[in-house]
Amino acid sequence: MSFIESFRSFISEQALFTPQQRLLLAVSGGLDSVVLCELCSQCGYDFEIAHCNFQLRGEESKRDEEFVRALANKYNVKVWVEAFDTQAYLIANKLSVQEAARELRYEWFHRLLDTRENRLDVLLTAHHLDDAVETSLMNYFKGTGIAGLRSILPKQNKTIRPLLFTGRKEIREFAAANQLQWVEDSSNASDKYSRNYLRHHLLPVIQQLYPKAEENMRRNIPRFRDIELLYQQAIDSHRKKLLVQKGEEVHIPVLKLQKAIPLTAIVYEIIRPYGFSAAQTTEVIALLNSGSGRYVQSSSHRIIRNRNWLIIASVKAERPSLILIEETGNVSFPAGELTISRNFSSDGKPDTSSSSVAYIDASLIQFPFTLRPWKNGDYFYPLGMRKKKKLARFFIDQKMSSIEKENVWVIESDKRIVWVVGRRLDDRFKMKGAGDIIKISLALRK
Repeated sequence: MSFIESFRSFISEQALFTPQQRLLLAVSGGLDSVVLCELCSQCGYDFEIAHCNFQLRGEESKRDEEFVRALANKYNVKVWVEAFDTQAYLIANKLSVQEAARELRYEWFHRLLDTRENRLDVLLTAHHLDDAVETSLMNYFKGTGIAGLRSILPKQNKTIRPLLFTGRKEIREFAAANQLQWVEDSSNASDKYSRNYLRHHLLPVIQQLYPKAEENMRRNIPRFRDIELLYQQAIDSHRKKLLVQKGEEVHIPVLKLQKAIPLTAIVYEIIRPYGFSAAQTTEVIALLNSGSGRYVQSSSHRIIRNRNWLIIASVKAERPSLILIEETGNVSFPAGELTISRNFSSDGKPDTSSSSVAYIDASLIQFPFTLRPWKNGDYFYPLGMRKKKKLARFFIDQKMSSIEKENVWVIESDKRIVWVVGRRLDDRFKMKGAGDIIKISLALRK
C-alpha cells in the first residue's frame, strides 16, 4: 500500500473526518505540516491553513510566516496568520514557553473553528507516530497512568491527527519523493526542551540496547489505546453494580465493595470525580473496616461510613451573600479587606506587578459595584487576552488547589467581572493611558 493510500485508509478506519468536511490545517512550515498539506491536496480535501507566529525567534519567525503564506498560495487556499506576544503571555501566566505557545495556538485554532462564518469543521495537526512514542515515554516517567501511556489520540473532539499511522522516516521519504520544501525550526536542535533531550539523547541509547525498541513502542501505542478502553469499560461496569443514587447522594454497599477486585483501582475511579486524590484512596478503603460516623473529605464532597453503606455527599458550605460597594473606603469580607480609592490620578502607567492591587480605568466603572464569591459559569477576559475564559478553566491553568478556589471572590460591575480578587484584572477594565483610576488593594486575612 502506498503512503497516500495508507493515509486515506487510516482516516477511514478511524472515522476521523469525511471528504465533505472543510479542514483547518495547523501549519508551522516544518516537514510534518508541509507533508500534511501535500497529502490533503493530493486527496482533494477542502482545506485552509492556519499559522501561528509566536515572535520568539526574530527573523526566523518572519521567515516561517512568509514560507507558509507562499505555501497557501501554492495550493490556492486561504491562510490564517496570527502573531502572538508569547513572551508577555508566559510571564503574565507564569508558564513555560511550550505551555504558553500551546495555550495560545489551541485557543486561536478553536476560535477559528467556532466562528460559524468561517465554515470550518475540524482541525488537523501533523503529529505522527514518533511524536506519540515520545509522549508515551514522557507520560510514563511523569506517572500519568494508562491514559498517559496511550499517548495522543487520532481524534479528540474537533482535533484530528491523521499522521499517527506513520513516523518521521516515512514522512521524510514522502517529502523527498514529491520534491517538497520546508523550513527548519532552530529550536528543534536545542536540548533545553525535555522532548528534544529525550529524542536526541535517551532514545538513541535505548535503541542501542534494544534495536527494536522504537518499532515495538509504535506497535504498543494502539494496544495502550485498546487497554484504556477496556479499563474504562470495566470501571463503568463496576460503577453500575456498586453506585446507588439516592437524591443528591451516592450510596455504596460496603460488603459488595469489599469483594470488588482490584479494589484500589475501583475505589480510586469511583471517588476521583468527587475531588478526591489518589493519596486518599487508602483512607477511603480504611472506612470499609471502620465504625459508623467516620469520614474522608475532599474540597467538595465527604465520604461517610454509615452502617453498611459508604455515602458520598456534597459538602454544602454556606456561601456568604454578595457585598454591595457603594463608595470608596475599606470593605471587609471573609477572605480579607479591600481598600478602594477613587481619582487616584496617574500620569503614566501604574505599577501592576502586584496581584494584590488592581488599577481600573475610572471611566469604565461606576459605583455601586458588587463583591461576591465566584460561581460555576463565571467568565472574564484575563488581562492580556482578547477571548473570554471561564474562571474554572482559569483556576486549572493557574494550578490552584481546591481550597484556594473556594476562597476566590470577584468584583462585578453591570454583570461583568472586573477583577478576580488577588488574581487577575479583566482586560476590558485595564488602564489604557494616563488618566484617573480606581485603585483597589487587597489585604488578606491572617
